[in-house]
Amino acid sequence: MAAPKTAAVGPLVGAVVQGTNSTRFLVFNSKTAELLSHHKVELTQEFPKEGWVEQDPKEILQSVYECIARTCEKLDELNIDISNIKAVGVSNQRETTVIWDKLTGEPLYNAVVWLDLRTQTTVEDLSKKIPGNSNFVKSKTGLPLSTYFSAVKLRWMLDNVRNVQKAVEEGRALFGTIDSWLIWSLTGGVNGGVHCTDVTNASRTMLFNIHSLEWDKELCDFFEIPMDLLPNVFSSSEIYGLIKTGALEGVPISGCLGDQCAALVGQMCFQEGQAKNTYGTGCFLLCNTGRKCVFSEHGLLTTVAYKLGRQKPAYYALEGSVAIAGAVIRWLRDNLGIIETSGDIEKLAKEVGTSYGCYFVPAFSGLYAPYWEPSARGILCGLTQFTNKCHIAFAALEAVCFQTREILEAMNRDCGIPLRHLQVDGGMTNNKVLMQLQADILHIPVIKPLMPETTALGAAMAAGAAEGVSVWSLEPQALSVLRMERFEPQIQATESEIRYATWKKAVMKSMGWVTSQSPKSGDPSIFSSLPLGFFIVSSMVMLIGARYISGVP
Repeated sequence: MAAPKTAAVGPLVGAVVQGTNSTRFLVFNSKTAELLSHHKVELTQEFPKEGWVEQDPKEILQSVYECIARTCEKLDELNIDISNIKAVGVSNQRETTVIWDKLTGEPLYNAVVWLDLRTQTTVEDLSKKIPGNSNFVKSKTGLPLSTYFSAVKLRWMLDNVRNVQKAVEEGRALFGTIDSWLIWSLTGGVNGGVHCTDVTNASRTMLFNIHSLEWDKELCDFFEIPMDLLPNVFSSSEIYGLIKTGALEGVPISGCLGDQCAALVGQMCFQEGQAKNTYGTGCFLLCNTGRKCVFSEHGLLTTVAYKLGRQKPAYYALEGSVAIAGAVIRWLRDNLGIIETSGDIEKLAKEVGTSYGCYFVPAFSGLYAPYWEPSARGILCGLTQFTNKCHIAFAALEAVCFQTREILEAMNRDCGIPLRHLQVDGGMTNNKVLMQLQADILHIPVIKPLMPETTALGAAMAAGAAEGVSVWSLEPQALSVLRMERFEPQIQATESEIRYATWKKAVMKSMGWVTSQSPKSGDPSIFSSLPLGFFIVSSMVMLIGARYISGVP
């Protein structure tokens, strides 16, 4: 006879974490924050043209259903009754843009991913509409006019995709970031699905006024986006609707946060001045600035951090965004083939313990904070005949740490009080070489929870604390059970400064590679105008390819 299901674990809360590279569903004990079960599905990315990055919204949605089903099966195997799951939160990759048909439930185009660069011309055209040096967009949104954010992606679809144009003309189209697409689908889709988002995701669209916490008609007019496409905006912690199908049918979705804001909540950064850095596909450093918007003078973004209840106040954050962090590891694996799995990067870097003067600037999608330079592209500098794949692996990890130092320095200047330590999370923090490098390059301690799933935890906390659910306390002592690992700097500050100064030289060399007017094919001036770094990198790639094929390390 099967053992009876147990309710002894107490109320449970689930969290969907929909990221750029994967989808996960995780279930936590709301009393102890213990992770009980989880499942992960990797996602494909499509690159139809240079600089374009797309994903299939239907594949994303199916991955959510699969993760929920498999996690519930695992709970069943542990004799844990899934009826204990009282709420589900959603955390998502931000800015990624979806538009779909509300009558059929079908996407009208692939999701345009946050780091997609196709809209550079759109941004340039829109910039010409802003008079003089006006901060019209940034003053309302906290964001620079950039390819990064959703409004220009949506504008591109409206200009270029006939299916989208026709659906808008006929009143069938709905727009949303990934959270909106998932919540609408999970709560019924064409049969009464809830079209909504939360303040953190809305604040990344460039259509949302972060002062009034409403869609801004003046911004919508500027981008020429019909307001009837937009979802309703709710707080980050309230009941949006009930799941209508699958193992969790009838369970409320009651938490929603953009992934970086979810990590801020999961790290319990509820006090002004507390900050965290998440190492995922990109790298994102957020500092809580309390109930006031702080506008950066050093290239950072101002964003809504969270609003944990309909009647609760909104809190804001300064954010430094790095486009390429974990994505550089994937590139070394998939494009160059110098590692077989992402975990191999730590082994290679550990073999040499130094880059031997090699510096890697992975500006594959231009440079984000603090530069906001779309013309930059990735380069490797300082190569010699001695350089091998181990040094390149080490340089790739160092690049993540140097980029973090750049945004941390900008944040320290804006806030006026330097951080004494850095709280970290995300999948890359399992790499101990990376974490020690980060402490060395920042020359302050780096502190990570031994349970690194703080993004999922933040979404679960918001869902469990919602009015009408109320099974999770958001008091700091509620997470005192979480254990931390600490990395102290192990090199002299002077060495850190020298390495950082050399990195900055490499960054300068990465800029100005792309212009909006591309040379015609066959024009000999294409090569005469390229920087020397182009030929260095080309030679490096051929050298690596030859070594890799021949089996030489």
